[in-house]
Amino acid sequence: MNNSVTNTARLLGAGLRALLVLTLVTGVIYPLVVTGVAQGLFHDKANGSEIKAGGKVVGSSLIGQSYNLPLKKGQETPDADLKWFQGRPANGLGANSMNTQYKLILSGATNLAADNKVLIKQVEDAKAAVVRDNSVPGYTVRPSNVPADAVTSSGSGLDPAISPAYAELQVHRVAEKNGLPFAQVERLVKDHTQGRTLGFMGEPRVNVLELNVALKDLVAKQ
Repeated sequence: MNNSVTNTARLLGAGLRALLVLTLVTGVIYPLVVTGVAQGLFHDKANGSEIKAGGKVVGSSLIGQSYNLPLKKGQETPDADLKWFQGRPANGLGANSMNTQYKLILSGATNLAADNKVLIKQVEDAKAAVVRDNSVPGYTVRPSNVPADAVTSSGSGLDPAISPAYAELQVHRVAEKNGLPFAQVERLVKDHTQGRTLGFMGEPRVNVLELNVALKDLVAKQ
């Protein structure tokens, strides 16, 4: 009987020591090592790929933002603030009413088929808006000039970047709305155009938030 109690106590003691060791290794040491490596080698990415302006964090380079005017009385959908470069349409799986700067709360596509009437209407309305909003005196946008990413959302609905073609299409309007020379805004787009990752992955792109931060700095210097 005494031997049985002694063996049970030994087993419990061994189990407790194993639990404490594993808790220390996997719950304390390992997380600290991983966090330390991430902060040391990938500081920017480990902290959410933050973008700062005026010393404050204004967003992440990985998540798209909307640039809209405040809702008017009776409006359900806000008008775009046309002094800023606009990103892709943000049609996704869900929305939130708490933080309207980030419209979507769930990452995901619309899952609508190419011949779905709702999707077709969204694309037609988006194309008409792009043509209307970006046509300024001396520069007319034709429907055939509108790139696909200007009228369709990405697979996540949170895409932070647009194609160089869509960014360039907006240059005349942004320059006119901000009282800037066309050449300066055009140069801004070129300076913020990123090539394919490692030269072969993905497509050339322009991060909209980074571009608008630079635009704000340019306007402030005028």
